[in-house]
Amino acid sequence: MDAVEILKALEEMYPEAAAELEFSNPFETLIATILSAQCTDRRVNMVTRELFRAYPDSRAMATLTPEQLEPMIKTCGLYRMKAKNIIATCRALVENYSGEVPNTREELMKLPGVGQKTAGVVLLAAFGKDQIPVDTHVFRVANRLGLVDEPTPEKTEAALKRALPREKWSHSHHLLIWHGRRCCHARKPECETCPLSVGCKYFLGQTEVE
Repeated sequence: MDAVEILKALEEMYPEAAAELEFSNPFETLIATILSAQCTDRRVNMVTRELFRAYPDSRAMATLTPEQLEPMIKTCGLYRMKAKNIIATCRALVENYSGEVPNTREELMKLPGVGQKTAGVVLLAAFGKDQIPVDTHVFRVANRLGLVDEPTPEKTEAALKRALPREKWSHSHHLLIWHGRRCCHARKPECETCPLSVGCKYFLGQTEVE
């Protein structure tokens, strides 16, 4: 299956595919995405509903210390590192960007705790820019399906941008995540019931071995 066929199949499987993190502005998008590392969107949403109610912008959150923030985000995992990065990021936003979230990859990646994936998610979700951020699901699914054959998330993102039409980047990001969460699991992918298995590089490789 080529890229166009794979995307069409995924669109038929997940017509409602969209972001599952809850946010209403660039600041909320940035903080929620930082919290989502190695944590489910459902858990992050539970945390941020209360967090954003109490601290709705970078100026308010910058007044906290990491020790004050930690109990509020503890259930998201890696909470000490996330608290440290979030407070440092909020203070950087206040000091360097008048409290606003920058809208370029270069400026976003200067913020503590913001890597290529987080920057891409913010550009896509908060600013509507064509992006295809590569998290663990996108990396796994894109390489298993044979959309790309790359060893790192960074190289996977570059390869996907070459393989897919620009206008499909953002939606492809959501489609690949949904497939990774609902079918193409890391440990036990549901290959036997997956409509894409007929042309899936991973599945065909597994059956050849067997």
